[in-house]
Amino acid sequence: MRAAASRLALIDALKAIASQLIVLHHLAFYGPMSDVAHDLAPTLISWLSQDARIAVQVFLVIGGFLAAKTLAPQGKLLAGNPLAVLHGRYFKLAVPYLAALLLAIVCAAFAGELMEHDSIPEAPEAVQFVAHALLLQNLLGFNSLSAGVWYIAIDFQLFALLLGTLWLASRLGARINGIRVLGVLFVTVLAGASLFFFNRDSAWDDWALYFFGSYALGVLTYWASARERGAGWLGLIAAVVVAALLVDFRTRIAVALLVALTLGIGRRTGGLESWPKNGVLAYLGQISYSVFLVNFPVALAVNAIFANFAPENTLANALGMLVAWLACLLTGAAFHRYIESRTRLIQAWISGACSLLLLPLRPLLQLRPLQRLVDWLTLLLRVRP
Repeated sequence: MRAAASRLALIDALKAIASQLIVLHHLAFYGPMSDVAHDLAPTLISWLSQDARIAVQVFLVIGGFLAAKTLAPQGKLLAGNPLAVLHGRYFKLAVPYLAALLLAIVCAAFAGELMEHDSIPEAPEAVQFVAHALLLQNLLGFNSLSAGVWYIAIDFQLFALLLGTLWLASRLGARINGIRVLGVLFVTVLAGASLFFFNRDSAWDDWALYFFGSYALGVLTYWASARERGAGWLGLIAAVVVAALLVDFRTRIAVALLVALTLGIGRRTGGLESWPKNGVLAYLGQISYSVFLVNFPVALAVNAIFANFAPENTLANALGMLVAWLACLLTGAAFHRYIESRTRLIQAWISGACSLLLLPLRPLLQLRPLQRLVDWLTLLLRVRP
């Protein structure tokens, strides 16, 4: 969902459409406006509430596709320091994510003053916020502070799992001169385990292995869609996924396959970079991560306003849903401009602030154990060039 590939027109278009479906899903699923407005368009609101969330598969596949492009375009891990890469990934996700969490806390407090509804998150405890900051809230059993934040944690898990898998392949492959083959093999085996086992059991849905089948479809599609490779590799990937669907049909996996094939065909034909040429879709794709982060708290605030002033008016609440949608887009655009696009700068401020706070303790920090701790913290906070 990152904007790093905004020059890729097809990816931007897919992200734009998928992000809007997620926003509309949240508007339809979390009331009370959608509850009051339901009778105006029951079929549409019901579909958005229950089925539009399938759009998350678009982000999973694109995430894997772009991760392969960045980490191992030929199947061999390029990074010499995987921990530094993981550190960079965390901060790219976490800086705007944490800002959005603060917005969510403020909006929840505002909404709680105007209405009572089960969609309003409770005021967080310190340990709950720390768990969110570490992307461990679901694994540790904490309630979410905002809708959709589970995906940020899963995205980081998936990236870490792919990075670790490729690193293991590079370590083992160096001894047998088969790094690229092992990397592809290990990712394929994990993808098969996910598609045929883990993804069929919802008890695993807090873990990366549940989603790795879709994510790996993006990874494997990137490797298979290089023009020097035969189109049969894409067909082989599709055949394996179809076999998994015959064992247990899941709409989410079918959608992931369609997205992967779209990306693969687009890359082979050149359409990935050039189609569709639409400025609106390109911009919506670029800001999709910011829109994803802020849409729930903004919609919650609008829900509270309309619930307070027009609790039973069907038309007014339908209008409120439209207002909330537009507010999400505008807030997401502002959030992208002032927060997401300045992630490196904000990280530099954090690093500078920590350095100033530690300055009076410098004599004490010369002790070797503490110096090692400071060096480690500095590594975590430093800005990558």
